[in-house]
Amino acid sequence: MGNTLGPSVSASAGGKVILLGEHAVVYGSGAIAVGLDQGAHAEVRETPVAELVLGERRYVLGPEPDPAPAARAFAALLESLGTVGIAAEARLEIPAGAGLGASAALGVALARAVRELLRRSTGRVPAIAPAALAWENVFHGNASGVDTAAAEYGGCLAFRRGTEPRALHPGRPLELVVALVEPGASTRHMVEGVAARRAAERAGIDSLLDSIGALVERAGACIALGDNAQLGQLMSENHERLVALGVSTPRLDQACRWALEAGALGAKLTGAGGGGCAVALVEADRRAAVLEAWTGRALRCWEKRSE
Repeated sequence: MGNTLGPSVSASAGGKVILLGEHAVVYGSGAIAVGLDQGAHAEVRETPVAELVLGERRYVLGPEPDPAPAARAFAALLESLGTVGIAAEARLEIPAGAGLGASAALGVALARAVRELLRRSTGRVPAIAPAALAWENVFHGNASGVDTAAAEYGGCLAFRRGTEPRALHPGRPLELVVALVEPGASTRHMVEGVAARRAAERAGIDSLLDSIGALVERAGACIALGDNAQLGQLMSENHERLVALGVSTPRLDQACRWALEAGALGAKLTGAGGGGCAVALVEADRRAAVLEAWTGRALRCWEKRSE
């Protein structure tokens, strides 16, 4: 970082998978997410002129606003936190645009680091969630907030727009395998596509969204009871609704079938769809088989155990 003053502060945040509730959560239904261990890391310092280094790109927030989304997002995050003179470097540990909440992880990591810097220098401790959501809205438009909630709190949580996230405590550990199936699509594009379909077919699309919301409600009870077999079935049913909603792809559908054939309890796309990742719920003794079903087809995989 150039032109910086004072010591640096660093922070991290994890990505997420959505077990159930994509797209319906935008319209007020609930969603269930699990935070990932990997995500993003940020380091910040005080500086005369704000800047963000993201990967190999540097964005300077000078008198002439940089029109790049990352620059606008960083400016929105700093404005929410009530500061301007910050230089930041950030890096991702998960792929961007794949349904794993990479941009939310970046936003939360940056907000955490800036907040700690402000706490040390001024005693102020601003809220993370509004700043991270301001960052997200630049990229995704009408972000629901589920990604930023998962990045901030981690663990397994129930989310509904406009309310505080609620921690879920699985009656049995949730053994998850995640695969990067294909390049992802723009979340904004996918959300706007569903909105366009809803405008043209209001009753049919609302019925699909309502049915996803009902699956989420049932899944919360399954998690509490440790009924992972039923939870897996609900996840697969959720995927079928997302197929009907038009946000899955043939490749995602095939990846889900491979996981189920290898013994997964359930499998679905995770995130906005149009590409990206699939997530499978497995019993511990089937984890290796599901991993082999995916890695044997050259898919990059992650594992997560949520208790």
